[in-house]
Amino acid sequence: MTQVKPLRKLDDLLDSRLMSKLDAIDVMSRKIFSGKLQGERRSRRRGQSVEFADFRPYVHGDDLRFVDWNIFGRLDKLFLKMFLEEEDLSLVIAVDTSASMRVGNPDAFDYARRVAMALGYVGLVNQHRVSLVGFSQGRVERASNLRGRRKAADIAQWLLTLEPEGASGFEEAMRLVGTSRSGRGVMIVLSDFLFPEGFEKGLSMVAGRGFDLFALQVLAPQVVDPTREGGVTGDLLLVDSETGVETEITVTPELLRLYRDRLDRLCGALRGYCTRRDIVHMVVESSTPVETLMLEYLRRRGLLR
Repeated sequence: MTQVKPLRKLDDLLDSRLMSKLDAIDVMSRKIFSGKLQGERRSRRRGQSVEFADFRPYVHGDDLRFVDWNIFGRLDKLFLKMFLEEEDLSLVIAVDTSASMRVGNPDAFDYARRVAMALGYVGLVNQHRVSLVGFSQGRVERASNLRGRRKAADIAQWLLTLEPEGASGFEEAMRLVGTSRSGRGVMIVLSDFLFPEGFEKGLSMVAGRGFDLFALQVLAPQVVDPTREGGVTGDLLLVDSETGVETEITVTPELLRLYRDRLDRLCGALRGYCTRRDIVHMVVESSTPVETLMLEYLRRRGLLR
């Protein structure tokens, strides 16, 4: 089995070769958002920008700099030029830090941290407001409102200090995110979504509240298929990584079939829920190269361009 080196510094999370490729891409939104600062997003609000939108009749008090004098010369009437206002985008990245994310090789937790670093870097270099949230039961870690390439080291340091432990606490974390932020933006949740309490209540806390929401379901290869390299065989004592509950099993073809059916149902239920709530759902194995995910898969799904 190939061992993945531990993550200890920025280069382990995001190497310079991939970083240079990410310089050329940006975060996309399927919606048009309003913000407060000039940036890469365009809103429907009329303002001052380089992209012409429409005309409207002049009214007393309007700025004469925006009068179209060519129209005045032809019609002897004053009209104002209006433009699409370019504004910034808020990017929120939520990382599941529960103990179940430490399963497999490569495990889902380290993979989620590397993806979070890559997404955060894309947001920073495009001058978006980047915030990160790490969640497990009874604990929510935050790094808020980071902007600019120089903050990449801050994101790396924050991610490297995270340690997976306990149950998910997904619902409470999403409630805090959904009620504490102002404005609108893009949110990506990186998790296995294998919550005993379910995912519906948690996602409902942020769905439809101004977020363009992406659910990236990160699963280790051995979770997708327990018979893969380093997989399970024979008589086993399973210990739940979050609750500590022990279960004795004997691995048989029938048991593996039941396991795969149950996993398919869980992933299918999440996919169906996301479709109904206008959330983009995507399953990604932690063995997938981050470069492939960022430059191919997420582009096709409309998150990056």
